[in-house]
Amino acid sequence: MTEALLDITVIISSYNTRGLLRNCIQSIYRHTQGISFEIICVDDNSSDGSAEMVAESFPEVILVRNQVNQLYAKNQNLGMRMSRARYACLLDSDTVLTGNAFKALVQFMDEHPEAAVCGPKLLNLDGSIQHCVRGFPGAGVFVLQAINWHKLFPGSRLMNRYYNTDFDYSKAQPVDSIGTSAYVIRRSTWENAGMLDERFRLALVDLAYNYMLRQKGYKVYYTPYAEVIHLGSQSINQNALASLRDQRRALIEFSEAYDYFGKSAVTKALVRIAVVLRYWVKVLEYYFSSDKRVIKGPGAPSREQAARAALLRNSE
Repeated sequence: MTEALLDITVIISSYNTRGLLRNCIQSIYRHTQGISFEIICVDDNSSDGSAEMVAESFPEVILVRNQVNQLYAKNQNLGMRMSRARYACLLDSDTVLTGNAFKALVQFMDEHPEAAVCGPKLLNLDGSIQHCVRGFPGAGVFVLQAINWHKLFPGSRLMNRYYNTDFDYSKAQPVDSIGTSAYVIRRSTWENAGMLDERFRLALVDLAYNYMLRQKGYKVYYTPYAEVIHLGSQSINQNALASLRDQRRALIEFSEAYDYFGKSAVTKALVRIAVVLRYWVKVLEYYFSSDKRVIKGPGAPSREQAARAALLRNSE
C-alpha cells in the first residue's frame, strides 16, 4: 500500500545562521496547524554549531550535514528529492512565521491548480512590505542597477521593469519572477519541469528557475494570503565580496545558458564585458561605502534592520 503524501515539506538550507535558524524552526512548529508537514534542514558545513543545535533542540527535523559547502541550489534540490509531500517550500533560515502561513499556501495551491509555484507576502521587521516580485529586465537595467540608478531616480520606469515598485501586493496574481525566500513548488512542477539549475550556486537561482518555468509555459504566482517575515540576505552578507563574485559569474552564466540577452557570440561577448565592469563598480562601492550589504534595492530591509538581524544570526 502506497503511503499517503504529506501536505508540504519545508526545506531550509542553512549556513552559519544558528540563532536565526532556531527562531525560524520554532516559528514553524508554533504556528503550523491543520496540515501535515515535515522539515528538512540541510546544513551547509556550518562552523557555528547550527547542525548541533538542530539535532539537540529539534530532533524531529530531518537533518542533513554536508561535509563540504554545496550552496543553495544543490541543497534545495536534495531536499526536494527527499520530500514526502505534495508541495515543497524552499525557506530561508532568516525567515519567521507569525501566523499559519503554510496552511494558507497549501490551500492557495490546492485552489489554483494552474500555479506551478507561488510565493507569499514578505515583510520586513518593521512590518513594511519587502519587494519580492521581479520582472525580466534587459541588459541596461543590470548596468543601471550597478550605479544605484533606482536611488538617483526612484520613479524610473526603466528600473520599475525589474523592481516592480508599483506592484499591488494586496492582490493574488501571476508574476514573472518571485524570490525563493519562501517559495512553494508543486511536486509535479519539479518532477516534470525540473529542479533548480545547479549551475547557479546562490545568485540568480530564483530568476533562472522562474525564467525556465515561463519558457516551458508554467505559471508563477504571488499570493497575499500568507505572510512571512524575512530578515534578508543573512547568508550572502557574511562575505559580500565573494557574493559579488558569485553574482558576476551567475550573470554571465545566465546570458550563456539561457541566451537571455541574445544568442549571437558578439552579444554574449559584450555582456561578459558589461558584467565584469558592473562587478568592479560594485567592488568599489563596497570599499568606499559605509553600507556593506549586497542587496539593498527598493523594499529591502533597512540598514538598521539588517544590523539587528546580524546580531540575531549567531545568538543562543
